[in-house]
Amino acid sequence: MIKKDLGLLLLIVVVGIVVAIINPRFLLPINLANTANLIGLFGILSMGQAFVIITGGIELSVGSLVALLGVLFVDFVAVQYMPWALALPLILLLGAVIGAVHGWLITRLNLQPFVVTLCGLLIYRGAARFYTADGTAGFAFGQSFPELEFLTAGRFYGIPVTFIALIIIAVAMWLVLHRSVFGRYLYAVGKNEEAARYSGIRTDRLVMSAYVICGLLTALSAIYFAMYTRSISPASHGQFYELYAIAAAVLGGFSLRGGEGSLVGVVLGTVLLQELQNLVNLLGIPSSLNFAVMGGVILIGVLIDQQWHAIRAKRRLASAARQVESRLPNEGSLPMVANRD
Repeated sequence: MIKKDLGLLLLIVVVGIVVAIINPRFLLPINLANTANLIGLFGILSMGQAFVIITGGIELSVGSLVALLGVLFVDFVAVQYMPWALALPLILLLGAVIGAVHGWLITRLNLQPFVVTLCGLLIYRGAARFYTADGTAGFAFGQSFPELEFLTAGRFYGIPVTFIALIIIAVAMWLVLHRSVFGRYLYAVGKNEEAARYSGIRTDRLVMSAYVICGLLTALSAIYFAMYTRSISPASHGQFYELYAIAAAVLGGFSLRGGEGSLVGVVLGTVLLQELQNLVNLLGIPSSLNFAVMGGVILIGVLIDQQWHAIRAKRRLASAARQVESRLPNEGSLPMVANRD
């Protein structure tokens, strides 16, 4: 863990202690289990966003994708009677394809990630509403899929399966990001894409791969959300989820400039966000302020990132100045060679 992660972990502990003192219900097993479930749901979504942010991009369509893919999954399973074992990989494949399309538009046609994903946000939301005729997609009364429900909304010894899935995926993605050549190349692209390209890195493929990973994790998250709610209103389902994902990544130390951040930080950022949401609920603060809290968290995260970069830049300049000063006496003490001519 880096210093940022340790600081974030300490903040989570402090906030948790304060919340528990203010309202002891925070430590009730049912509240902790519900919070862990939400951490799992939003954590998987945030990890996908993190892979895009590390390349210097942004993915604004994840909320609308959660709605569209969730609607399709429920329709396949509950209405079309497609076996869930077939519907699940089909939705995952569709999410990966959408991510690949975003990556292709950005790398091949040189469109801005903001523009591509903003258009996606509108297109996928509209497609979800059109597919359901602006109705609600859900399971009929009495419909039950025991294996699917356990794998997506069940609990294992009291621990939500979504939280267990988050831990497993986080470990796998940590290895990809921090212990593989692919991960090192992603950081290089985020730091300086031009320099990475001249050093022989296939930057286009890397950026496209980041969007594919994001699409895949978004699709998995969409399935979890669909089984969690069991009823989807395409006009509102998944709305502003992209903000949750961006906030978790920024809190976790990912710079919106790209090239920085750790996967542990994303998980911790998700924990802190859900802790704050829990605090809002337990204190009886109107839920309408949730987005105000989210906006404040993102702003604070960006300000901290800005100050962190400024401090690091000053340290580098000071270090360079000290090195120059240490060389000057040595250069001045060199013996002078007399001219014999």
